[in-house]
Amino acid sequence: MATSTDITGVKDLDVNDIKRPLDESFYSLDKTEEEFITQQTGIQDPQELKKHIINVQAEAYQVFPYPCIFRFGFAKLKISRFPAYKELLRLGKERQGALFLDMACCVGNDVRKAVDDGFPVNQALASDLEPGFWDVGHKLFKSTPETFPVPFIPGDAFNSVFLAPAPVSTSLPDGPVPPLSSLTSLTPLIGRLSVIHASSFFHLFNEELQLQLAKRVGSLLSPEPGSFIFGSHAGLPEGGLRSLNLRGSARVVEMFCHSPESWKELWEKEVFGEGKVKVEAFLTEVQGQDLPDMTIDKRYIMVWSATRL
Repeated sequence: MATSTDITGVKDLDVNDIKRPLDESFYSLDKTEEEFITQQTGIQDPQELKKHIINVQAEAYQVFPYPCIFRFGFAKLKISRFPAYKELLRLGKERQGALFLDMACCVGNDVRKAVDDGFPVNQALASDLEPGFWDVGHKLFKSTPETFPVPFIPGDAFNSVFLAPAPVSTSLPDGPVPPLSSLTSLTPLIGRLSVIHASSFFHLFNEELQLQLAKRVGSLLSPEPGSFIFGSHAGLPEGGLRSLNLRGSARVVEMFCHSPESWKELWEKEVFGEGKVKVEAFLTEVQGQDLPDMTIDKRYIMVWSATRL
């Protein structure tokens, strides 16, 4: 995830600007989400499950008070509701050695869902800036590194020691894939990943940093046709700055949001090159507050995928 100074792409936005007391009235899991966590934890009583999730939420909020923690987004299912999800599972079954990275994974709810639905556990990885979130994930799902052995690689995607700048791959890297459990950075995975999931990630940065991030993430993708990156983040019908008014404050925060058209152009022209990738992106309007202490007229989420041709 992003650093506290980069949240919403504004360098001087302090963590206290988005932090507010937790409110369990925001707890809302649908039947599928409740059943998934019940199956993972073995907690059958709905009230005990709610108590467990609320307790874990408090720990996650101490790691960093992202709005998705406040809204219990860490306990919800997202990845399995994207159009590209079935293709992730298909590649896991049909492409030998297909590797899947859940980037900015937070507590790991998405990678756990993919593994539960059949993606090979020994071919999945997760990464986040904050290792504390991965520890919280084990508490949430009542697992251990032995019972859920997906390697977690902490680090900052903008740190060149963690992810060395590289052009997008045009051929498969030489040599075998290093043992996933031995990795301490993402650099050895450049050009080797079949699928990358990255949600609620890109919109944390300004326009220029989003481009830099796309180039870095894009370099990890295998050149094999059908390899793809997918996810969701805040968007707008027309790309540009979105003003967010902090409640109880005169401050206005600006978040850069791509439109589906500008997002396609970013990947097709600036990251991979025209004719090298197929990008699909669409907006959905969602109800509710964007950030707990911010007001906004309309909120859009862009769901997208970029597939190598």
